[in-house]
Amino acid sequence: MTTHADDGHYLRLAFTHGVGSRTAHKLLAELGEVSTIFRASSATLAGIVGDELARAITASPDDATQTKLDESLAWLAGAPEHNLLTWAHPAYPKALLESGDAPIVLYAKGRIELLANPAIAMVGSRNCSQGGADTAEAFAQAFAERSVTVVSGMALGIDAASHVGALRASGAQAASTIAVVGTGIDRVYPARNKVLAHSIAERGLIISEYPLGTPPLAENFPRRNRIISGLSLGVLVVEASMASGSL
Repeated sequence: MTTHADDGHYLRLAFTHGVGSRTAHKLLAELGEVSTIFRASSATLAGIVGDELARAITASPDDATQTKLDESLAWLAGAPEHNLLTWAHPAYPKALLESGDAPIVLYAKGRIELLANPAIAMVGSRNCSQGGADTAEAFAQAFAERSVTVVSGMALGIDAASHVGALRASGAQAASTIAVVGTGIDRVYPARNKVLAHSIAERGLIISEYPLGTPPLAENFPRRNRIISGLSLGVLVVEASMASGSL
């Protein structure tokens, strides 16, 4: 775990209703430091983001928000492989940061040094053929053994096969894989990927933008795709139908 003095401020900003990446960028551009945002007067904030958001930012966290803050900081302190990647964190992926829709915080579990590697996204059908799964595993293993990190979403089918293939890699860059999940990082979805998730957390990296405890909501999975692409130099679609989300 790497702690930073402003982790709590970034979490509070991320948990403030109505504040997204664009608003956060505007506030930081005007005020410089995230801690300054919460020391600023309502009038100063209103001049930047309007009265409604100024009131939301200056209000004390309600009980539910305070609980989320406390749980997140406790999770962060709970294990050395737990990290909170904020915009100020040196390991926050630069390409994602420059995308215009970068999450204010990313929960990370595992080897954050993998974020510095060149990476390729591998995606495809959840209901893939055995041939598709075998192909995904073979490509992923070859990428990982050549120092290219494999990024996917830990779904069933091609995603899972891609992670498995990368975990089978041998050599200096073995197990070079990153899973971007659509739930809280403390949850595993689908449940049958529990063993796979454990292996990725131990030897690769799991990332989520969602607060702890977030269930598998359908709308979260398409949104996480921008993170998968933002971590990667390219995308390999292994097997997918013409109307699929992968394409």
